Amino acid sequence: MMAPEPRHRRRGPRPLPLHLMLGAGRGMAAIGSAMQMGSPTGSPGWNGGWPISKAARAEIARISAALAAGGHAPEAFRAAVIRRLLRADRALLAGIAAYRRHPFERDLPDPPAIWTEGDARVLDYAPGGDGPVALFVPSLVNRAQVLDLMRGRSMMRFLAGQGVRPLLLDWGWPGPAERAFTLTDYIAGRLERALMALPGPVVLVGYCMGGLLALAAALRRPDRVRALGLLATPWDFHPTPEDAERARAAAALLPGLEPLMQASGTLPVDAIQTLFAGLDPFGIPQKFRAFARLDPASDRAAQFVALEDWLNDGVPLAAPVAREALGGWYGANTPMRGAWRVAGAQVDPGALAMPAFCAIPHRDRIVPPDSARALAARLRQVTVHEAAAGHIGMAAGGNAELALWRPLLGWLGSL
Repeated sequence: MMAPEPRHRRRGPRPLPLHLMLGAGRGMAAIGSAMQMGSPTGSPGWNGGWPISKAARAEIARISAALAAGGHAPEAFRAAVIRRLLRADRALLAGIAAYRRHPFERDLPDPPAIWTEGDARVLDYAPGGDGPVALFVPSLVNRAQVLDLMRGRSMMRFLAGQGVRPLLLDWGWPGPAERAFTLTDYIAGRLERALMALPGPVVLVGYCMGGLLALAAALRRPDRVRALGLLATPWDFHPTPEDAERARAAAALLPGLEPLMQASGTLPVDAIQTLFAGLDPFGIPQKFRAFARLDPASDRAAQFVALEDWLNDGVPLAAPVAREALGGWYGANTPMRGAWRVAGAQVDPGALAMPAFCAIPHRDRIVPPDSARALAARLRQVTVHEAAAGHIGMAAGGNAELALWRPLLGWLGSL
């Protein structure tokens, strides 16, 4: 008897053609280098040539010399490299296929919504609770469910079980009205109206891009926010020359993205995923190869699938926000330069007169730790938590309770 089909078909990793090309492209470059081993001219063994950098040529010369010193035939080395790369290709395809057919489905019911506007809503994870109220603000480009990922991997449900009343702002999908939104519309409009509808001043906690939105909202409405949590929140988008180069390269893509944004009013999900892929081009093929080795029935496999489902179920970004974020934050580094404004007012962390908590994951490839530390350094009353985790792992990984949840809980209890 055949196993039943899953209720939905996964499309990830998105965009799939890009990741397949990256997985194969790295292998083809390695094959090209291997083919040059032992060549007296340094040219590949097929017609048309193979482009190769000076550093790669130096590495080829080093390996060729080592092979000669050890009495190893270059032809045997080339054959071994090609066999290894073919195994890697098979493992990548096996990992993607295993992910797509995995039976896991998220089955957590949504808690009640206590405020809605458009497709946005505030979810209450402890209705009627009398503990400290904390409103969590996620990024605009991912689903809010990363903070309520799966059973046993939900920051919201963990905090609710510890006496906190966690609320989660789910931004929803940008409809016709939201496609014209700027950052000011989201912060001074939608987020501020959500704060006004909640019971009493709250602790406002922002994750990643959501931290920037939360910071600006706290500066605008200190009467509605009594403390601010910032989880993996960027500030200096050019903390090193290498980071600055990557950020400016992302901003330089804006003219090419304009036709997409003008057609739909948004930066589409696959375009956003492509930008993220540029942070670690070969990371996704590598993790799917590793997934192929996991027991499909294991907790680790289910957690991998839950995270991948979340990553691949992104949300398009309103075109005006995409222009502000890519051109302003990444290109011009407006937050660090004091040039970022919301509703005409400068967003200045130094003006924040309330307790703050900054969680900085050490292994963050999305928000370099020095980018987040630059924000912590500008806050007056700050508790800095250095987390031994990555950007997503800190919030929803297997070690998230120790890496973030309990330290955050301790800070909330100290207020």
